[in-house]
Amino acid sequence: MSTTKTEQSLVVLGAGVLGLTIAYLAALADDVSFNIRVIARDLPEDMDSQAWTSPYAGANWSPMELGGRDERVRHWEEKTFNKLWDMIPTGLVKRLPTKLYTARGINISDLWWKDLVQNIRMLSPSDVPEPFKAGVAFDTVSVNPTEYLPWLQSELTSCGVTFERRNVRSLDELKSLVGPDGILVNASSLGSRSIIGVEDTKLYPIRGQTILVHAPGLQECLLVDSDRRSYIHHSPSWKSQPDTAILGGTFQQRNWDTSLDMQIARGIFDRCAALAPCLKSAESRILKHNVGLRPAREEGPRVELERIALPLQSTHDLVPWNGSSASNCDREQAILIVHAYGFGPAGYQRSWGAAEEVLELVKAQVTLKQNI
Repeated sequence: MSTTKTEQSLVVLGAGVLGLTIAYLAALADDVSFNIRVIARDLPEDMDSQAWTSPYAGANWSPMELGGRDERVRHWEEKTFNKLWDMIPTGLVKRLPTKLYTARGINISDLWWKDLVQNIRMLSPSDVPEPFKAGVAFDTVSVNPTEYLPWLQSELTSCGVTFERRNVRSLDELKSLVGPDGILVNASSLGSRSIIGVEDTKLYPIRGQTILVHAPGLQECLLVDSDRRSYIHHSPSWKSQPDTAILGGTFQQRNWDTSLDMQIARGIFDRCAALAPCLKSAESRILKHNVGLRPAREEGPRVELERIALPLQSTHDLVPWNGSSASNCDREQAILIVHAYGFGPAGYQRSWGAAEEVLELVKAQVTLKQNI
């Protein structure tokens, strides 16, 4: 029996954690030989750019409400947590002891994520600070974006994946790259709101402002239930940033402002210092202030297949010229797109599960083409 793999061209638009994870799974596929190109305005070496969000994420798994309401999202989170937990021996992922405080009573049996995290247990009253009434402790996972994203890129490069820096304004620009038989994965995050041909106005930003601190006295992650403004994400033993933590934060929906607000920073620090007084010790240092825009979407993340006819001039008469000859521009071509964006603050903690679903959609189209 022949073991020759089917060959397939795949273009991934976006090099955030979702785009890179999708490309990684495609590169390792054992039944399809993907020729993969990643196209993005921002690449993993752009860690100081505010034009994308992946470098600024806390990048740990923490409980979010949508996972308890949506079975599809819960599946993504379970897949991702288990994958990251299994990666702990590599050093790219760390086990993160965490405490969650709440101002009301709490019962572990009522938590949708009780069987997902590790070593969950109730805190004794003496371990719960005022003004909170109860708390739970558990072990979760954390990655450092400044190490994790370059690792993904390095793995992809070693698999023959190519990267191209390009600011895509219209799907027409990708027509020749995708080709008549290729497939496009759109993981362009907030860019999908303005890319002509996608124009998803359901996308909106959630402004997040945080503080990166050096805090040797911190040994765990601290969360406050029902208050996304107060959290301390301890970053344990990272090579590039030892003994650091992210203090948060803000959750300002539909706010596009990426400038630093020092009044907000003061509020963040004071709230977090109330949770962890060691932040005021002489050993603690403020290293950096961060502002990023989380890519949220009304109705939740979009992971679905779409077929779009190009050129877009058939529906838009104001599409910018993409440099192609007139004959190439006018030649009609339908491209297959699998969209994967709108994950808000949960891109890292849903990345492996969502990427698996995207790859299943892509492979289903490859199989259909074979059977035609």
